[in-house]
Amino acid sequence: MLTPWYLTLRGFDMGVVSLRRRLTGVAVIASVFALASPAIAGDAYTHDYEMDEPSGATVMTDTGAVPVNGTIGSEVQTGVVSYHATGYRFPFLKPNTPPAHPEHLVSIPDDPSLDPDTADYSIEIRYRTTHAFGNLIQKGQSKTFGGQIKIQLPKGRPSCYFKGSSGRVGIGGPAPLNDGAWHTLRCIRTSTAVDLYVDGAHVGHKNGVSGNLANKFPVTIGGKPNCDQIRVTCDYFSGDVDYVHITKG
Repeated sequence: MLTPWYLTLRGFDMGVVSLRRRLTGVAVIASVFALASPAIAGDAYTHDYEMDEPSGATVMTDTGAVPVNGTIGSEVQTGVVSYHATGYRFPFLKPNTPPAHPEHLVSIPDDPSLDPDTADYSIEIRYRTTHAFGNLIQKGQSKTFGGQIKIQLPKGRPSCYFKGSSGRVGIGGPAPLNDGAWHTLRCIRTSTAVDLYVDGAHVGHKNGVSGNLANKFPVTIGGKPNCDQIRVTCDYFSGDVDYVHITKG
């Protein structure tokens, strides 16, 4: 005797509950189709870095649809548990004092799926810090051919910045977030604007066209890859990061 389809879905739902949250009714059916395809509809790419690796790990695993793993610098502490979250710790470094510390970074090699091009693009990152400086994540630098993506923390306030072929568009948060608590940022770049969400709330919108954005730089977490702390400061981030999710399309 065949198992009724609705009981099959119910069993699937119970598995999802153990990992995420209870889904019922139409939401269960929707979740089946959503989970069946690892990427968003259209030519979209997702990169999910959960940062759950144990202490001493050297590879940051991408569990997204088109995996591009990262390299963990030797100064970055992995397997750090903080307020019930496991993530990476970036030890304190002055952001503008020599020498440079490339081992302070997590680096994801350049890949076309990590460039926005002209598509919609979002970065979601969960972090905590007690410092009022640092570049949290970026792809490219101020003079990079092809443009730049950056989330920085001037005076503790998160700021999203996209520079492409048509111009620069950036938006800053309304308040500093260097209180030591976990915060989730989501920066979204569309063809006509940039939006910023903090802990699920929409806190900023800036109209503007950044255009095509694609460079040959890696994505780096924790600071700049090309810097010497003399002519170019490294703007090192100090604090913890729980996860990074990048979506193109």
